[in-house]
Amino acid sequence: MEELYTLIGSAVAVALMVAVAAWARIARPSPALDEVAARAMLAAEFPDHAPTRLWIAADGGGVIARDGVRALVLFRLGDSWVSRALAWDDAVKAPVRAGKVRLRLRDPAAPVAALAVSGVNPWPPQDEEAVAP
Repeated sequence: MEELYTLIGSAVAVALMVAVAAWARIARPSPALDEVAARAMLAAEFPDHAPTRLWIAADGGGVIARDGVRALVLFRLGDSWVSRALAWDDAVKAPVRAGKVRLRLRDPAAPVAALAVSGVNPWPPQDEEAVAP
């Protein structure tokens, strides 16, 4: 009888561990980026760069910052943020399809960043003032 209690106790413990592991994988929503949050994340991800211009996605799901000839890109992927850098000219030439600018990153882990575009915040920026902070 004692073995039966041990078996039941072990089964309950394993079930609880499986439940906690499943719960831990539930994606938590990340807040939308605003200018302050975007600058803070850019400073943390790219400490050696000083972006002069920001373009924030219409839904706050990403930002493209200009740092000279480089485009610093932050975007939401799953429940976290991904940072990548590419040439500014490549970023400006990125196509807009279905209301999103699609940046090809040439990275197998995150091959494309798709950031929402709106009429208020078009891509590519029309002039330098359009992306000024």
